[in-house]
Amino acid sequence: MKMNKPTIVFFGTDKNSVMILDALVEGGFTPDIIVTTPDTKQGRKMLLTPPPVKDWAIEKNIPLLQPEKLDKDFIEKLEEEKLRSNFSSLDLFIVASYGKIIPEKVLNIPTHKTLNVHPSLLPLYRGATPMESAMLDDAKETGVTIIRMDNEMDHGPIIEQEVVFFEEWPIKPVVAEKLFSVGGQLLVELIPEWISGNIDEQDQDHELATYTKKIKKEHGEINFKDGSRKNFLKIQAYNPWPGSFFFNKKDDREIRVKITEAEFKNGKLNILKVIPEGKKEMSYEDFVSRNS
Repeated sequence: MKMNKPTIVFFGTDKNSVMILDALVEGGFTPDIIVTTPDTKQGRKMLLTPPPVKDWAIEKNIPLLQPEKLDKDFIEKLEEEKLRSNFSSLDLFIVASYGKIIPEKVLNIPTHKTLNVHPSLLPLYRGATPMESAMLDDAKETGVTIIRMDNEMDHGPIIEQEVVFFEEWPIKPVVAEKLFSVGGQLLVELIPEWISGNIDEQDQDHELATYTKKIKKEHGEINFKDGSRKNFLKIQAYNPWPGSFFFNKKDDREIRVKITEAEFKNGKLNILKVIPEGKKEMSYEDFVSRNS
């Protein structure tokens, strides 16, 4: 017997969230309400820019909320949207790369609680930078975890996990595409079983938990004394943001040189492409020859 589609509210913001949304649509679980973050000023001109999830929701003509805070006013607006759309209940919340702390009173609104797609093998790499941290640690074996969210960060019981192995680390967007693609398929497969009550939760082993740190722009600076492997991992993990760079002395001043492509081969870091300050992208070989 085919189950009725649950009423789903989706919380997400960036391109990784959009991958989960696409998987939900393909799997027959198109969200009924989208919650994303407010537009932000970006770029040199500081233009007001919508998050990718907002563009997706508008294109799909799905009701959209962009709260500054997930407070009483937000809960009231959510209830108003529920009544306006004539939903008998809100069955399931799904969170993927949203970027805001969701209070417990919101997590517990839906009948079947709130599920989160997290790109690591929890309890490892809790926090805001799981992919970057796994890459910097050269973890190789990483993966995706679906948890039921509780009132602590990445702390809730595990619903399902899938291991993903990288023989060598590509740049972060490629890692994200793989992990969130796996996460989307995993989510689609388990929703019917979760709604039907056929899945047993498994508590995380909190003693094994590791925590990630926020990334700052200055973290991207390359120190060539750190060793080839460590620097390669940093270049891959920080592409495209905050980016990896080094300083090169020219005409009695130091210029900032951004590394845009590199490889690790035969135990050696090979820088392939760079963007010197005020210049266009060029091969590292050309850069060295012009600055030797």
